[in-house]
Amino acid sequence: MEEFDSHAEHAHEQAHEAAHEARERWVTGVALTAAILAALAAITSLLSGHHEHEAMLEQVQAADQWSYYQAKSIKTLLREQRVEDLADGGQTVPTTLRKKVIDARRQQETTRRLANQTQDSSKFHDHLHMIFAGGVTLFQVAIAVAAISALTRRRMFWFVGIGLGVIALVFLLYGLAAWHHGEEPAAEAPEHPASRLAALF
Repeated sequence: MEEFDSHAEHAHEQAHEAAHEARERWVTGVALTAAILAALAAITSLLSGHHEHEAMLEQVQAADQWSYYQAKSIKTLLREQRVEDLADGGQTVPTTLRKKVIDARRQQETTRRLANQTQDSSKFHDHLHMIFAGGVTLFQVAIAVAAISALTRRRMFWFVGIGLGVIALVFLLYGLAAWHHGEEPAAEAPEHPASRLAALF
């Protein structure tokens, strides 16, 4: 992403220099267009990076939650097997043991639900990252095309750059709308590691 930003900045500088050297008024408009596109590209790049980071972070959290779920499942299965062995042997099953099995199953379901929510949230952020990344790419191409118009003194490239910039702006607005109106899973409060360890024993 940083390499793209440097290319876009270089193209913007070329357009600005060409505007100073040229007598045509429209070339100044090209420089202004490139400046606006560069600002929008910077904003879009920031949003893309933010959602990429959130997607990776929540994916790690989901993996941790699934690991805890698996560990809890093994512990619960052992307790259930103990209940069955006692029942098959005609012995009385302690009430505390039955309660532990029931509580463990409830905790498993809570952990499973939280892991699924975190995974869904990670996918949501990754989807937004891809939308904003597409916008950044189009903004950078638009800046480059605008720079070509200033260097070659051909307005057609300026109009093409504006068109690409408009498409990139659509990506930005669509990403913002999806972020605002999207149904991102509500994150539950994470369980303290000490509580997890205690629950396993």
